[in-house]
Amino acid sequence: MHGFWNSISRPCFVLAPMVGVTDAAFRRIIAKYGKPDVMWTEFVSADGLCSRGRPGLLHDLWHTDSERPILAQLYGGDPANMREAARFCIEQGFDGIDINMGCPDKTVEKHGAGSILIKRQRQARQIVEAAREGAGAHPVSVKTRIGYHDNQIEDWLATLISAGAAAVTLHARTRDEMSRVPARWDVVERAVDLARELVPDQSQRPLIIGNGDIRNLHDAREITAETGCDGVMIGRGIFGNPWLFNPGVDKADLPFEQIIDVMLEHTELYVELFGKIKPFDPMKKHYKAYVTGFPGAPALRAQMMEARDLAEVRELARQALRLEARVR
Repeated sequence: MHGFWNSISRPCFVLAPMVGVTDAAFRRIIAKYGKPDVMWTEFVSADGLCSRGRPGLLHDLWHTDSERPILAQLYGGDPANMREAARFCIEQGFDGIDINMGCPDKTVEKHGAGSILIKRQRQARQIVEAAREGAGAHPVSVKTRIGYHDNQIEDWLATLISAGAAAVTLHARTRDEMSRVPARWDVVERAVDLARELVPDQSQRPLIIGNGDIRNLHDAREITAETGCDGVMIGRGIFGNPWLFNPGVDKADLPFEQIIDVMLEHTELYVELFGKIKPFDPMKKHYKAYVTGFPGAPALRAQMMEARDLAEVRELARQALRLEARVR
C-alpha cells in the first residue's frame, strides 16, 4: 500500500504542487539544483483524462527520471473516472497517485472535487478506493485541509485512513480560512497522534505531512521536531529558488551570475518544452523571485516583466551582467 513512501527519509521535505508554477520545466530545474524527497505534478483533471480532451492535458504529466519519486496529482469527483485516470497515470510511469481534496477554487468544487469533498466524506472514500484500484500496487495519497468551515480533523483523517491513503498532506487551515490566518500546526500535531491511535502498526500507518507558512528547510526541521509529523511540504518558498531543498546551498550566498545563469536555463527549458503550447507570461512570476536582493534588481525586474520572449530575456540578462561586472 505504501510503495516508495516506506523507503524515503523521515522527516521528508517535499515540493508542493502549484498550478502554473511547478510545471515540467521548473521541476527539472529543481531536480537538478535542489531535489526534494518527493515531487508532484500540477493537478490534472481526472475527468479530462477520461475525455476526448486528454491529448491537451498530457503536457501536465511530462516528467523525467530525475524527478523520482514523482506523483501524478489528480482531482475529480467521479470515482470511475478517478480509477481510469489513476490507471492511465501509472501506465505513464508515475510512482504513485495523489488526489487533491484541498483546492478551494469554486469551479473545481462545482465539479465535485477539491475542498468540497471534505463535506462529502462518503464520496471522498469512494474516490480514494477507486484510485487505489486503478493504481494497483502503487500508493495513493491525498492532499487536503484540516476541515471545510471548521476543524474536522478527527473524522476527516479517519475517513482518509480507512480508505487506504498511504500519506496525507494537511494544509493546516480550513477551506474557509484559505491562507488568511496563520497555519494551525497544533492540528497537524493532533493528526499525528490520531494516526498513531487509528493505526498502531507503524509499517501500516500513513505518513502525515504538514503544509503551511514554512519557507525553508530550517523551519521545516523545527516544525517536524515540534509536531512529530513525518514531513513538510513547501510551496511558495520555491519561487526563484530551485536550491531550496539543497541543504548545502543558500541562495543569498550565491553570486549574481549564477542566479542569472539558472534563470536563463529555466527560461530556455520552458520555451523548449512549452513554447508552442503555452504563453510566455507564466515565466514572469519566476523573474520576480529570481531577480531580487542585489544592486539594480528593481530596475532589471521591471524590464523582465515587460519581456515578450526568450531573446529579450537573454539580452536583458547580458546587460545586467555587464553592468554588474563594471560595478564590481
